[in-house]
Amino acid sequence: MRTAARRARSTWKPYAVGAAVAAALVATTACEGDSDEGGPVPPSASASQSQRQATPPAPDDDASEAPSDGDDAVGTDLCTMKDLTFTASKYGERGEPARHIMVVATNESDRECEIQNAPEIMLGDAQGPAPVMEGTEADEPFTLAPGEKAYAGVLATGGNRDTYEVTFMTLTLGSPGGEAEAEEPVELEMPTEGSFQADDGQRVTGWQPTEGLAMRPVTQS
Repeated sequence: MRTAARRARSTWKPYAVGAAVAAALVATTACEGDSDEGGPVPPSASASQSQRQATPPAPDDDASEAPSDGDDAVGTDLCTMKDLTFTASKYGERGEPARHIMVVATNESDRECEIQNAPEIMLGDAQGPAPVMEGTEADEPFTLAPGEKAYAGVLATGGNRDTYEVTFMTLTLGSPGGEAEAEEPVELEMPTEGSFQADDGQRVTGWQPTEGLAMRPVTQS
């Protein structure tokens, strides 16, 4: 009787161990299945994902090379002889000699342009352009819209010097700042019938945006 009981217990013990091993295998398979189906992620995989999320994106080369606001700015071109027409008229009382002359440049183009410095004006057979009166040039170039005018004054005689007769006069814009070759001069219509007198004291003012600014230095000389 005791022998039969011992045999029964010996038979149950291996069976119980086998059942426990089977249960452990089922649990392991279930855990692996959870991981594959979006279940709990092993700690190592979760850490790797956090590191990927924390890594900042690489800079966009195109964005880093985007132009600044000032890169697209376009300046206004200088006026050329083709943009402008010129006139010359005597400035002063009727019947007086043509000692003071006003030169007007009008922008006849369909675009804005800048004018600067002083015109190069030759009075007849002078050896060179009339010198520019000191302090009469505008500090900065100024813009002429289509139809707008710029003014310059000419002092034909400085007084107490030998004079000569002027029967023609020419004008060019010169080469401001040496940026380009000087353009060909144009001949201005004479401000008086026939001729007028000039001497070595002749002077010209810089271009100005108003008649008064251009002619005041001339009439006060």
